Amino acid sequence: MSSHSHDHTPAQAPADAVEAIVPVIPMVLPVVGGVLMFLLAFIAVYMA
Repeated sequence: MSSHSHDHTPAQAPADAVEAIVPVIPMVLPVVGGVLMFLLAFIAVYMA
């Protein structure tokens, strides 16, 4: 028998990309929406 243990649980689980982004969505979504509105308004004024 082997003397070392076969414990496969990692000490620190790798952070999931979705779980890392979810907490900042309420701040990022309005900012991106505002930038998009100003960009579209600038294009509309430039084309007119």
